[in-house]
Amino acid sequence: MLRIHFTSQDLQNIRVARQPHALWELVCGVCRLDTRQGALEYGHWRRSVREGLAKDPRARRALSPLQTLIPPVGYIPDFLTPSVTGGGLAVGLDQVRATSRTRLTHELGRLAESRPLPSWVSTLDRPGTKALGTLTRALELSCKTLLEPYWPHIQAAVGNAVELRSRALLDGGTSALLNTLRPHARWQAPVLEVDYPVDRELHLEGRGLLLIPSYFCWRRPTALADPMLGPVLVHPVAKQPLEIVRASKDGLERLLGRTRTVVLVDLASHGARTTSEVASAANIALPSASYQLGVLRDGGLIASRREGQFVRHSATPLGLRLLHER
Repeated sequence: MLRIHFTSQDLQNIRVARQPHALWELVCGVCRLDTRQGALEYGHWRRSVREGLAKDPRARRALSPLQTLIPPVGYIPDFLTPSVTGGGLAVGLDQVRATSRTRLTHELGRLAESRPLPSWVSTLDRPGTKALGTLTRALELSCKTLLEPYWPHIQAAVGNAVELRSRALLDGGTSALLNTLRPHARWQAPVLEVDYPVDRELHLEGRGLLLIPSYFCWRRPTALADPMLGPVLVHPVAKQPLEIVRASKDGLERLLGRTRTVVLVDLASHGARTTSEVASAANIALPSASYQLGVLRDGGLIASRREGQFVRHSATPLGLRLLHER
């Protein structure tokens, strides 16, 4: 468990990243690519990326050093995921390129303690070599291969999480915001208890905390290993299979009818929606939306929960599976 200790000043300095963090998504994506985790959520993405890599030797060469530095489990060097407050991928790559030799030596040495490393890794912190620039270009190319074709879908999933947390903050303050991290984390003031593979204590000491919603983060949150760096908590968002965006709806329409299919696909593609939002997206009247949602709920294809004065609806695993298999 990771126990994050807050002061009153930290509670005033909680932030939520408004856009996906490309390098965190890449690091988490590399981890997902080398495992079978999330067969429904990532299955299509994994197959598509592997097919693309098989046809593109340059992309394969770029990914290879990242798979060395980013193991599916265990320590990952923090310099690969610098804090970026604006500017997106370009700024993040500049920060990676500017990593100090002292920091590289420390973090690569820590990685070497957990797994054997090829000889080229030791050149990353040598003065006068182009190794770090080469690695930065590999990061950029791998972002194009693993993330770019799916970026709108990633943005939509992260956007839904940001909207949920923004509503919670406006309605209930920082305590409500931190409680949106359930079931991955539990707020027991003044400590946030986070599901984590090892026992750790992180004292924020007035620095605040940046919450980074992530599409490719799986099952449990992750954080920077070095407690002296700006504190971040990268956490999973509700995600839908990428096949939903691409598959034909004809067979499902014959089973459910066109309107209910439209409603189910909309919920699967956009996450939790209010009844009014569903009606607007499906271009139907509010009473009709309520009826169609009721039928889908009775069939176990969607779930509804009350949040304040609104009821929000989302696709269930059964509903997602039905879309996945159509």
